Amino acid sequence: MKKRLFTIVQYIFFLGLGFFFVWLSLKDIDHEKRSQIKSALRHARYWLIIPVFAILFTSHLIRALRWKLLIGSLGYHAKTSNAFFAVMIGYLTNQAVPRLGEIAKCTMLARYEKIPADKLIGTIILERVIDAITLLIVFGITLVIQPDIYTDLINAFFHSPQDKTQKKIPGLLIAAIIIGMLVIGVIVWMLVKKKKFNDLFKIFRRIGKSVWQGISAVQHLKKRWLFIFYSIALWSFYFIGGYIGFYAFLETQQYGIKEGFAILSAGSVGMIATPGGIGAYALLIEKTMEIYGLKEGIALAFGWVLWLSQTAVILIGGLFSFAALPYFNKKESIEKI
Repeated sequence: MKKRLFTIVQYIFFLGLGFFFVWLSLKDIDHEKRSQIKSALRHARYWLIIPVFAILFTSHLIRALRWKLLIGSLGYHAKTSNAFFAVMIGYLTNQAVPRLGEIAKCTMLARYEKIPADKLIGTIILERVIDAITLLIVFGITLVIQPDIYTDLINAFFHSPQDKTQKKIPGLLIAAIIIGMLVIGVIVWMLVKKKKFNDLFKIFRRIGKSVWQGISAVQHLKKRWLFIFYSIALWSFYFIGGYIGFYAFLETQQYGIKEGFAILSAGSVGMIATPGGIGAYALLIEKTMEIYGLKEGIALAFGWVLWLSQTAVILIGGLFSFAALPYFNKKESIEKI
């Protein structure tokens, strides 16, 4: 009962945080910003929605193919169509209740492929470990290309990057504040949970073990190079989707690779921060683009257009998959008879 109550409170908190970010993003819209948004939307290249949708759907298909490799390593076989439908259903469920989507997609695939759900859960954990490692690599590439990007992004939350009169907060001070907050958070958690430093060490060791198990599991895959290829292709398509998004607005078409990595990093954090990235994704993209001199109103529109595009793909694909999964499997069962 306590665990369920904690889950509900946790969900309400992060959903509330998402709506707070929505308010934070929209609260300062004045006449000038409204005019910028209208101008950007009036001259937008809406036909680019087609290739962006195709790229996003392809990325989800690649995720399904990569998942199939992990399932195959356990000695089970899943049809590509079923794996894809289950992935889309998982994404859609996560829009409503974070992390429930992972259970939903395993349950749906287990039902139609006769694979034990607990075995599938293990593959999902491994996928998340690999994605976390890949995301860290993306952060690293972004930092190498633009050493001050994360400092600039944090500064953007305190004042407009266009305001040259404001003094920037030093990077070392920002790092000290973040480390201090993490230390305080850990101490509070230890006091509430009545944990000791030994317990904390065990948690870090468990995390390190999970990461190592993830890397080791890939090494022992029969088709490990195909798995690595799918992982690189997956994140490459995420990058390309955002990169093409630059060409949607006349005001953003001059941006390139370094800005593409920046929005990929910021957007990934936004998607993790709140259910479905609501509020957080658009706000982080908006602040990131302001760093590069994009007008605040256009940056706001750009962030929301990217988020709405991704959300639309999940809603369309997820709802279609809910209907398609039983239909295609029922049709196949009838054909076998």
